[in-house]
Formats: sequence, C-alpha cells, structure tokens
Amino acid sequence: MSKLLERCLSLNDFEKYAVKRLPHPLYAYVSGGVEDNIALNKTRNSYARYSLIPENMVDVSQRNTEVELFGHRYAAPVGLAPMGISAITGFQGDIALACAAAKKNVPFIMSGSSLIRLEDVAEVNANMWFQAYLPKTLPEIDALVDRVQRAAIPVLVVTVDTPVKANRENNVRAGFATPFRPSLSLAWQGVTHPRWLAGTLMRTLLTSGMPYFENNQALRGAPLFSNKAVRDFSGRSHLTWQHIEHIRQRWTGKMVIKGILSRKDAQRCKTMGIDGIVVSNHGGRQLDTVISPIHVLPEIVEAAGDMTVMIDSGIRRGTDVIKALALGATSCFIGRPFNYACAVAGTAGVEWAIDLIVNEVSRDIGMLGAPSLADIKLHHLRLTE
Repeated sequence: MSKLLERCLSLNDFEKYAVKRLPHPLYAYVSGGVEDNIALNKTRNSYARYSLIPENMVDVSQRNTEVELFGHRYAAPVGLAPMGISAITGFQGDIALACAAAKKNVPFIMSGSSLIRLEDVAEVNANMWFQAYLPKTLPEIDALVDRVQRAAIPVLVVTVDTPVKANRENNVRAGFATPFRPSLSLAWQGVTHPRWLAGTLMRTLLTSGMPYFENNQALRGAPLFSNKAVRDFSGRSHLTWQHIEHIRQRWTGKMVIKGILSRKDAQRCKTMGIDGIVVSNHGGRQLDTVISPIHVLPEIVEAAGDMTVMIDSGIRRGTDVIKALALGATSCFIGRPFNYACAVAGTAGVEWAIDLIVNEVSRDIGMLGAPSLADIKLHHLRLTE
C-alpha cells in the first residue's frame, strides 16, 4: 500500500489530496453544490444533530455487517453512489469504481452521465446497478431501457430530481462546463497539474481515444472536449410519473427511483410497484435550501411499505450510516469521497476507502452494543439539536 493511502484514515482525508491532484474546474465540479451551498453544508451537518445511545456489556465479538439488496448478499450496508464523468477525474474511473466494489462486495451504481460504455463496466461487475437520466421522448427512453436490459444489469435506478438544469454557479466561476471548451485556461490547468495530465487525460487519450458521453441515451452522445457540442442537460421538464409507470411496465428487472424527498412521492412509487427508492437531495447539487434526506427518512420509510428504502447525500462516517439505519434505511450510498479516492490512487484507493468505511461501521456497531444491523433500533438514537 502506498504511503499516501496510509495517511488516509477516513473518507474525509482523500479530499485534501484530490484538490492538489485535480485541475481546479474538475475539483469544483465534484466538490460543489448549487447556488449558496446551503443544502450542501446542511446535509453534511444534518447527521451531527443526532446522538447515539449505546448499550454496554453486550457480546459483540461476532459482528455482522451484511445486508441483502434485491437478491444479492452484500458485505456492508454502504455502496458507491453514481458519479458523473468519473473517468476524467480518475483514469477509467467507472471501471476502477466498479472493480473495487466487486472485490469488496458492496453495491455500485454507475452514472448515466459517464464516459465509459455501460456494457464495458458490466463486464467487470455483473452486479452493478445503472442510474439513468431519462431522455426527452418515449422512443429514446425505451431505447435506453432496452440497452440496459440487454446488458443484463439487474437493477435500473431512475433519477427524478433533475427536471431542469441546476444553477451551479461554482462551476461557472471555476471555468467548468461539459462538454469542455478548449481554451488557454484549460490548457494551463493541465500543465499545472501534471499527475492528472499524464496519469488520467493523456493516458485516456492514448488508450481509448477521445472520451464521449456514452450512456445518456441508447447511442453515443457528445465528446467531452468540444467547441460546439452541447451536452443534454435539459429537456426533462415535461416528464411525469406516467413516464416512470411506462418504464416500470417495460423494465423486467428490479427498479429503483432516486431523488425521493416527499412522503407523497414514496407512496406513488409504492403504487407503481417500484422495488426501491433512494432518499436523496443529490448531494446538495440541485435545489438549494432543500431539506436534508435524514430529516424526512422516517416518514418516507413509513410510507414505503415493503419497498427497499436507501439513502445518500452527506454520509461520511460509520456513525452516519448507523443513524440512517436506525431511522429505517436498509443501505446508504456515498459519492464524493470515492471519487477523490479514485482520483488519487485508482482502484487501490477506492478499495482502501471502502475498507475504511466498512471497518468504521463494524467498529461502531460494536461500540453501540449491536452485533448485527438488525439490532440497530430507533432507541439507539436521540435528536439532540
């Protein structure tokens, strides 16, 4: 293991190395939220409002962190959230993330806003889930769904919290746009970040050529570097729950809806026969001042019935995971820290990051006096702020 990874003792530690490795526009894209970053910051701090109440002198010598999701038994209730363009922050990022998740046997959701063909990623992780941003028309939606189905991907995750393009001012200030517009400023960022330039960008261009947005639709999209091409960020404002119902009827595998924050939407999903939902505010990247997922989790769990309820946004510690499980979540997903880990150390970095958070969960349930995830109950939790 590298000296750098030895210095990473928690998920939070990867960011300080990633900020040095990545060009500023890329780091801003990954790290930033929307508008004033109120949702971003409040979501991260929301877990601290809850305190844990341990029970002592319980035999916790044999602790079990395994969880079953959609017929597969995973090693821990922690997975890798979908992260767009991760193949430009780390070399073959989607594959690196998928390989690490497969080796450590934790859930991995591939982003539809990715630069590597979903079929290629599925080859290294047969249990991967695919997250889709829906195209504009029903024929395009059907074509994308059919493509995912042909790849034998077991779980389709549809994100529903992006009806219009978010106001990510931090991206504009940092000079980030997709597709990238070639410029002197962009060239300077490459020159001043040689490890990223040689280890990610040039290596990508030499091994696989120009990156394209491969999975927004059934066919290849725009190239990453372009003066004229416009990535399809828009065109979803007309989509409704009827489109989700249409997909549910067409898709034969397990189906998850990501971006749920209201009890009413959870009830809609239940009525349609959706298998699971991810309570999420997109990491504070869509609507500023939106509520933190942990605060609506209990009422959504109550409305969800037998659907599998998962959560993402702001989770960084094993204690965060425990708090979400106590409030009814089955599993948690984490994004940015795994992106940073991939950026600084590739697959090995992601594997190390997974080990860190899984070990935290195991250690923390021991300290809590809960030998297994099933032993984590609401009485272990108290809202103190």
